[in-house]
Amino acid sequence: MKICNICKRISGTEEDHLDCTEKIRIQFEDENFKQSIPEKLDIGKNSQNLSVEVRAILEHLSRKNENSS
Repeated sequence: MKICNICKRISGTEEDHLDCTEKIRIQFEDENFKQSIPEKLDIGKNSQNLSVEVRAILEHLSRKNENSS
């Protein structure tokens, strides 16, 4: 019996709970994905390569932000 380092509950094995370790792994992957989105889109350098739909969404979001300010 051991205390899980992630959730601080008792673990029946000598390791952290599998679901706790998977949850942390997924959170790290999600954070890495969020950070890599601008690099993948490369919006700042060449916005002409974006599809029409993506440009329309970005324009809509920028107008929405301007109106709420």
